[in-house]
Amino acid sequence: MTNPGDELREQALARNALQEALAEIRRVIVGQDAMLDRVLVSLLAGGHVLLEGVPGLAKTLTLRTLASVLGGSFGRIQFTPDLVPSDLVGTRIWRPDNGSFETALGPVFHNFILADEINRAPAKVQSALLEVMQERQVTIAGVSHPVPQPFVVMATQNPIESEGTYPLPEAQLDRFLMKIVVDYPSGEEEVEIVTRSLAGPAAVRECLRLTDLAAHSRAAAGVACDRDVIAYAVALADATRRPAAHGMPDIAPLIAFGSSPRGPIGLVQAGRALALLRGRSRVSAREIRDLAPDVLRHRIVLSYDALSDGVSADELLERIIATVPAAGATVAALAG
Repeated sequence: MTNPGDELREQALARNALQEALAEIRRVIVGQDAMLDRVLVSLLAGGHVLLEGVPGLAKTLTLRTLASVLGGSFGRIQFTPDLVPSDLVGTRIWRPDNGSFETALGPVFHNFILADEINRAPAKVQSALLEVMQERQVTIAGVSHPVPQPFVVMATQNPIESEGTYPLPEAQLDRFLMKIVVDYPSGEEEVEIVTRSLAGPAAVRECLRLTDLAAHSRAAAGVACDRDVIAYAVALADATRRPAAHGMPDIAPLIAFGSSPRGPIGLVQAGRALALLRGRSRVSAREIRDLAPDVLRHRIVLSYDALSDGVSADELLERIIATVPAAGATVAALAG
C-alpha cells in the first residue's frame, strides 16, 4: 500500500518540475497562459487537444517548444484534401533489389504530433488519425506497430475559413479531451512578441525526460477526487443533455445532443492534473468548473434553432456552469 506521505512528496516533486518546464516554455511563448496550462494538463491526463484559432497564434511553436523542453520527438502533418491514410500511418513498399516488402512507418510515429488544419483532409484521413489516437497503434498488413509513448496529438482548426474543409463528425470530436479556443494576445503581449522576434528565436533547454513525464502522470493520477466532486462533473454533463431537469427549460430547444460520458470522465482526469499543477492534493469543484468549457464545448451538438440564432456552445456552458450547484463543495473552493 502506498504511503500517503510518499504520494504527497511525489506530487510536490512533480509540480515543481512541471512548473519549471512551463517557465521554460514561457521564455518562448508570450501570453497564451491558459492554452499552455491546458496543453500540459492534457499531456498529464493522456488526452489529445483540438485547438481552434486563426493563423499566427503560436500553435505550432507551442508544440515544437513543448517537445524540446520535454525531450520528445515532434512531427508536423499539414492536412490537405489530397492526403490519403497511408500518408499518415505508413505503408508497405516493394523492394525489387531483395524481392520483398518493407514497412515504411508514417509521420504519426512521434511523441508530439501537430495535425495542422485537420478539417482540410477528407474523412478517411481524419479517421485514420483518430484511430491512432484511440488505439495508440497502427496496423499495416496485419502487423501492429505501437506509437511512441507518450503520444499526444494537437490538432488545429481555422475558424475563419470553411471552403474546402471537411468538418469533424461529432463522434470523432469526442475523442479529443479538450477543445481550446485560442484568442489574440493583448496589446502589451503583442508588443513583447514583436520585440522578441527582433532578437531571433530563443534557445530552450530540455527540462524533463519522457520517463520523468510518465512518473509525473502517475503522480497526477494519485490526486484524490471525492465523490461529490465527481457528482458535480456528472451534473454539468447531464445538464447539457437534460437542461430542463436542472432548472433551465429555456435552453433545452437549443441543444440537439449533449455530452457523452467521456465528458465527465475527461473532466475528472483533467481536474486531477490541474489540481497537481495548482499544488492541491485533492480535486476541488474549482478545477472542474475551470475546465468545463474546454472539456465540454466540443461535445455539445447545437440545434438548428441555436445555429440560426447565433447561440454558441460557450454561451450555453456559461449558463450551465452558473446554474448547476457544486453539491458538497466548500464556498472557498468555488470562490477561488
